[in-house]
Amino acid sequence: MSNSMGVASVFVLSSLLLSPLAMAEESPAFVARNAQLSAVHQEARDAYAAQHSEAAKDVRQTASQAADNDASDS
Repeated sequence: MSNSMGVASVFVLSSLLLSPLAMAEESPAFVARNAQLSAVHQEARDAYAAQHSEAAKDVRQTASQAADNDASDS
């Protein structure tokens, strides 16, 4: 009997302790914070993609110039 009472008390206490977290996911402040974090992460991804494409363009230009120099030297 005491074992089942202990298990039941664990379930009750855990639901009481975790209920604020469950409600936080539905709060407007939580939603706004997640939207803001998502926007910051998207900006970082865009900046990285732009930097990566710029670096790739520089590599292609350098390779093209090296090929042009090799062709004119021959």
